[in-house]
Amino acid sequence: MSTSNIISAQEPLRLRLRERVALPAFAGALLLSAFLLFSVQPMFAKMILPSLGGSPAVWSVAMVFFQFMLLLGYLWAHALTRLLPLWGAALAHLGVTLGAFAALPLGWPDAPPPAQGAHALWLVGAFAASVGPPFFALAGNGPLLQAWFARSGHPAAGDPYLLYAASNAGSFAALLAYPFVIEPVLGLRAQSLACVGGYAALSLALILCVALLYGASQGDGASAARQDAGARPRVVWRDRLVWVGLSSVPSGLLVAVTAHLSTDVAAAPLLWTAPLALFLLTFILAFRDRPPLSARVQFLAQGFLTALALSFCAGGVRSVSLQLAVHLLLLFVACLAMHHALYKRRPPAAALTDFYLCMSFGGALGGLFAALIAPAVFSDVHEYPILIVAALAWAPGLFAARKGGLRTAVTFLVFDCVTLMAIYALTRGVALSDGLRAAVVAGLAAPILILRQRPGLALGFAALAALVAVSTSSLLYGKQSHRSFFGVHKIADWDGGRARVLMHGTTIHGILRLRNEDGTPVAGRPRPTGYYTFDGPIGEAIRSARLRAGGRLDHVAAIGLGAGTLACHMRDGEAIAFYEIDSLVVDLARESARFPFLSACAPQAPIVLGDARLTLAGQAARSDVIVVDAFSSDAIPTHLLTREAVALYLSKLAPAGVIVLHVSNRTLDLSPTVARVAADLGLVAFHRLDSTTMGEDYHAGSRVIALTRQPADFGALALEGGQWLRLEPDLSRRVWSDDYSTILVPALDMRRSR
Repeated sequence: MSTSNIISAQEPLRLRLRERVALPAFAGALLLSAFLLFSVQPMFAKMILPSLGGSPAVWSVAMVFFQFMLLLGYLWAHALTRLLPLWGAALAHLGVTLGAFAALPLGWPDAPPPAQGAHALWLVGAFAASVGPPFFALAGNGPLLQAWFARSGHPAAGDPYLLYAASNAGSFAALLAYPFVIEPVLGLRAQSLACVGGYAALSLALILCVALLYGASQGDGASAARQDAGARPRVVWRDRLVWVGLSSVPSGLLVAVTAHLSTDVAAAPLLWTAPLALFLLTFILAFRDRPPLSARVQFLAQGFLTALALSFCAGGVRSVSLQLAVHLLLLFVACLAMHHALYKRRPPAAALTDFYLCMSFGGALGGLFAALIAPAVFSDVHEYPILIVAALAWAPGLFAARKGGLRTAVTFLVFDCVTLMAIYALTRGVALSDGLRAAVVAGLAAPILILRQRPGLALGFAALAALVAVSTSSLLYGKQSHRSFFGVHKIADWDGGRARVLMHGTTIHGILRLRNEDGTPVAGRPRPTGYYTFDGPIGEAIRSARLRAGGRLDHVAAIGLGAGTLACHMRDGEAIAFYEIDSLVVDLARESARFPFLSACAPQAPIVLGDARLTLAGQAARSDVIVVDAFSSDAIPTHLLTREAVALYLSKLAPAGVIVLHVSNRTLDLSPTVARVAADLGLVAFHRLDSTTMGEDYHAGSRVIALTRQPADFGALALEGGQWLRLEPDLSRRVWSDDYSTILVPALDMRRSR
């Protein structure tokens, strides 16, 4: 048999082998690539989180960075398929993939963050320098592998979008595995090393996929597009604008909802990945011919959840679990509608990379608006209600009911604005409760459910409800909102004008009494209020340490400033230093006209700006008391509770001193976690759970833990039978460290304690 006959006989065998292997090979490579992509995101964000005080904005900026890296990866894929022949594109991408090994394993950036300002810019630079190269290579795999499969000669190559399901499955699996499997089992260093192994396996899978392309079409992308253009309609700019619009709103909603979750519970991967997993699940469900929900059910569900979410934005709802359920359901339903609309408008395979490029561009724009532009433009979280209404505008069939819907919507938006100004004019100064305001907003949003045949009216009522939700609190109650990288701070009159509060997110972090019960102004030195009353746990711990020190404290270190209330626990001759990461908080606390605690009680107290883990290390003095009271809304930065953090406090503590940790949280019970850390360092832990008794000092309930080297250092409070209880550690627990921490166990502890 001649050589040509042998080759001819082998050709069908090679083709059959390609048909059997190509689909699982390409699908497996896509799944592994997506799994790595969405494992790296929470892992590296968690690595860098302590550098910026555990701020939830770290994840928001991280998502924007990753979205822009996806955009660059998709642009790279689009350019390769259009400008290079198949083999040239394959070799170029393999070169980039292998070159990214130089950035592995991932680690912390060397440069410290700035003390103030430009935090987001520093964070973007840190991401780019550390995780940028491998993430860029991973980002290009999705569209490239689908485009290559479309030209592989496989029988299913005509519709490569089926591989998108494998990509989304890998992403979804990573987001489920990270908080529930990876984070609880592996430390950050082990996770980084595991990523190196996964990246090596992916590189081999890519080489296999490239090998399977041997003998496939060698034409370049431009010629393939020209061949396909004769049989299929061309993609026009209107199509691209729709793709961008349909992908930008879900992306912005994702960032806004995630920031809300992270602020009120904890900045941790468990709460980062939940919204992102739902977001990706909508892609899996929506990218199919039959929609998961009918248009009517979809519209009613989205309308109902929009009304609820807008009323929650107005206040009056204290249940965190109820709020999270509604916000996450709305994110899911709204994204499901928009992503299915994207699928229905998908182009032919020849324009696949164009489609994904526009989707990525829209996602980057939405994230940019929610994470960077809105915090710089708005003094409060106004972007979330705006995005809720924008999502409703894309609801299925909203503008298909009749002609003129858009014109009607604009007319009613103008009418709503005029009506809103009239409401402000009539109600200025009227003290409505938060619950009543929420009910008003819900009433305004309710017509969404019955106005599907009048889309302009439906959208107009939603916009009016959003305007009322974001505006009335400041116009009716005199609230002042201030926003920084670390969140939204609000100053408001409270209790009928008898007090002034400083809030971060949904949590009060400072209360100033303005008037006595008889209405007369409060005079003299301000008294500590809220969590810091003299008879509260923090006040008791300070008083005990003072007695132990002979009646006078030489030095107190306070991590977290708030309104500066703690300064009024100091007596003449006692020194206190504050460690605060947010310069905006410093400015607010130093304005004596707003909060006179600092100016009246400790005007010379130094305030050290920056993350306390970094700044406290430079403190020369040893403190009799170290109070750790840093919060982001209701969330405590986890890096302030690790073994390394407590060891740092211990190194700065006087021989008989006490470390006081304020660990109040509505969702997490951190007492067992802190007790285990204390035991690992040979410390004794006491804790007191206090209840709220709203007297003239507005005494607020709190959970406080005191750590000492020996029981005698806590004085009489260590005696049995008192309010302070000895915390016995569970030695079977894994110790929290800078390398390992998870909020999953404290969340379960809280459920059991209830």
